[in-house]
Amino acid sequence: MENKHHNHTNEDHKHSHEHHDHSNHNNGHESHDHHQGHHAHMIEDFKKRFWISLVITLPIVVLAPMIQGLIGYELRFNGDRYVQFVLSSIIFFYGGWPFLKGLADEVKKKAPGMMTLIALAISVAYFYSSAVVFGLGGKIFFWELASLIVIMLLGHWIEMKSVMGASNALQELAKMMPSTARRIKEDGEHEDVPIDNLKGNDTILVRPGEKIPADGIVLEGESHVNESMLTGESKPVTKHKNDQVIGGSVNDNGTLKIKVRHIGEDSYLSKVIGMVKEAQATKSKTQNLADKAAAWLFYIALGAGMTTLVVWLSLGKDFEYALERMVTVMIISCPHALGLAVPLVVAISTAVSAKNGLLIRNRTAFENARKITAIIFDKTGTLTKGEFGVTRFKSTLDKYSDNELLQIAASIENSSEHPIAAGIVRKAKANDLALQEPENFQNITGKGIKANLKGQEIKIISPGMLNEQGIDTPSDAFKTEDETVVFVLIDNSLAGYIALADEIRPESLSAINTLKERGIKVYMATGDNQQVAKAVSQQLSLDNFYAEVLPEDKQRIIKELQEKGEFVAMTGDGVNDAPALAQANVGIAVGSGTDVAAETADIVLVNSNPKDIANLILFGAATYKKMMQNLWWAAGYNIVAVPLAAGVLAGVGIILSPAIGAVLMSLSTVIVAFNAQLLKRQIKN
Repeated sequence: MENKHHNHTNEDHKHSHEHHDHSNHNNGHESHDHHQGHHAHMIEDFKKRFWISLVITLPIVVLAPMIQGLIGYELRFNGDRYVQFVLSSIIFFYGGWPFLKGLADEVKKKAPGMMTLIALAISVAYFYSSAVVFGLGGKIFFWELASLIVIMLLGHWIEMKSVMGASNALQELAKMMPSTARRIKEDGEHEDVPIDNLKGNDTILVRPGEKIPADGIVLEGESHVNESMLTGESKPVTKHKNDQVIGGSVNDNGTLKIKVRHIGEDSYLSKVIGMVKEAQATKSKTQNLADKAAAWLFYIALGAGMTTLVVWLSLGKDFEYALERMVTVMIISCPHALGLAVPLVVAISTAVSAKNGLLIRNRTAFENARKITAIIFDKTGTLTKGEFGVTRFKSTLDKYSDNELLQIAASIENSSEHPIAAGIVRKAKANDLALQEPENFQNITGKGIKANLKGQEIKIISPGMLNEQGIDTPSDAFKTEDETVVFVLIDNSLAGYIALADEIRPESLSAINTLKERGIKVYMATGDNQQVAKAVSQQLSLDNFYAEVLPEDKQRIIKELQEKGEFVAMTGDGVNDAPALAQANVGIAVGSGTDVAAETADIVLVNSNPKDIANLILFGAATYKKMMQNLWWAAGYNIVAVPLAAGVLAGVGIILSPAIGAVLMSLSTVIVAFNAQLLKRQIKN
């Protein structure tokens, strides 16, 4: 949020960013749509295979001698084994097809993983059981085969659904946009037009209870707007003149006249959907860890299976017994829980995150939140409210009264969107001062703004810039440390100063305390002067602060911290903070209104509440912890079950039967599923 610092660079950066964003979004749109369509087709395919396989599995389970023995009933008839064989053949070739195909792909790449492990287990179970049906001595494993395929289909279906979940929710929201808008014509008459026909700078009227049809700025009126579906902010937000509104939000109790700003591809909603789609293509390191675990388990299953066969044969057991032990080991080596361990956590964390206005673009960075040792906050609008109010203003030239100085400054600042500018303009309007139209408005990057007014060059600059110009600071300019002071130059002569103050957010202190409890060092980087930065830092008990920082300085500060061994998170607005967000180990772009798109950020927070940032870090750590717990539960099952199935303790009469193996397998799956559900309690509202 560097452009909220007192450098007045907001407007300039914003325009260049919007242009870049627009082109980027359009360039990727067709590939996004293609990816989305392919993904949706695959989800539908897994869903269909899951339900058909589940229905076929039920009679296989009912007919399984092992289940009958466990529950204590008997259901036998001539040819029951052939019925199981036919039903299992359908499941193996239909339900198991994605895994058999995945096996071929992984073998081709010489990278065995989850698909190879599943395909090995179901193939061994199917071909061994089929051989038993047609004369080989031993037990049939058709119900294990069927249940394994059903669980794995469910796991993959959940995984695919999870990565589309947030996007689908937003697309459903996009469908809920009103189909028409009430446009105000030049003659003042209203006309209803399809929202596709709206253009930038059109003026529209939105009555109480109606949905706002496009992103825009309030021209007239005052109302409360419910943005909860878009931002996770539960309270309706008060909107006045010059405030931004988001398309899709609901106007509550007042009539608003709105100037259309973003439509179609450029709208807030489209940008968010684009970002979520982008994130769909990326897998986190923890998901890759599950694949690695599957690869190791594949080699363990093969090795343990062959070793079991050889050992039992060498101990004098007949081939059929040794083969049954080998098959048991190889089936048990593929834990159902491993297929669900990560997908369930991903599904839940994605849903909970999107609900809380937290958009994850890089899952690895999100999970790496647990490693953060230092975080750099922006001051204005994040730790503070970002609403500057003028506290004092004074002309230092006799030819201008104090009010005339304020009028000149407000006329120039009216072309900027900076919070300081808004405060000065508000004060001038409150004093009933008429604003004039400046010419040649420009930002002076990181230092202020300038424009021409009535033939004179007006500059509104920071204290640092005033020193650079070699102009002495008036002795009465700085009174309290929490004030920000800007100086007005007319034709390079000091004409006066305006002092403003920004209130610290009530949530900032508790957020910082939460982070410090985790041992995270909290820093602040601001474009504001030393005195203001020091006052805020002391009030919030920060570990350190950096004042009068230019956008390019933030990247250097992060590098210095990283060189000292810190794992750094950075919060910025994603516009002029791009290099710093890219440099940080975890880049958190803080959205403000509709300016949410940030190419270089790992995570985008729709609101700029510091509590959300603290929650994000805690939730990221909790998500990773749940994934690791689940992987350990899944792997732990194998650590116990495989040696017992192989017969390591057979000498003392302990040998794991396929039935007990199946019970352990199911228990492991239930624990993993239950543990993932507990994640919902981890995020604080």
